[in-house]
Amino acid sequence: MKKMMYGLFFGDSITYGEYDGVFGGWVDILKRYALQKYNEGKSNELILFNLGIDGETTEGLVKRIPNEMAARNSAEGNIVFMGYGANDLAVKEDIQMVNPENFKTNILKAVQEVKKYSNDIYLVSILPFSSNVDGVVVASGKLRTNDEVLIYNQILKDIAVENSLRYIDFHSAFLQDKEILLSKDGVHPNEKGYGMMAEIAIPIIEKYL
Repeated sequence: MKKMMYGLFFGDSITYGEYDGVFGGWVDILKRYALQKYNEGKSNELILFNLGIDGETTEGLVKRIPNEMAARNSAEGNIVFMGYGANDLAVKEDIQMVNPENFKTNILKAVQEVKKYSNDIYLVSILPFSSNVDGVVVASGKLRTNDEVLIYNQILKDIAVENSLRYIDFHSAFLQDKEILLSKDGVHPNEKGYGMMAEIAIPIIEKYL
């Protein structure tokens, strides 16, 4: 018997797919892939929900995740992805949006909520920033540094190990070629970057198809 499972992708504008006018971002590429496999009649039905919100931090995640999980809960199984940190670590007017301690607390709260519905939880790494925006105040008034990215990604890695979750390391994949894979704003991937993220993530969703 084939199953119908849900895949829920929580995150910010990088989950949403901003700056990708061709494919719509990595989650939308995965959506089309899962649908194609189902239409070929070879797989379970895996319905993917892109729940990325532009500018969101883990503060927003904690507020909305109970309702989002309750509204989209497949009795046959759920897979949950969380991609946060690029906004949390940003400094605006000398104040960090969400400091490392609170970031950790928020991710753990979200994980506890998700565990009511699923044990298939993936924490998504923060991407590196382009050298032209590393440590620079951009038009939005936010300042981000690659040093902070390492700190926040380590928090995500530690949470994954300590709670038997999975960690998707997009950061390492981008590091060497980030200037080619990031858009002009230096924060979001371009079409190439989102395509690479999807390539890395396809084998993950394949396990559920």
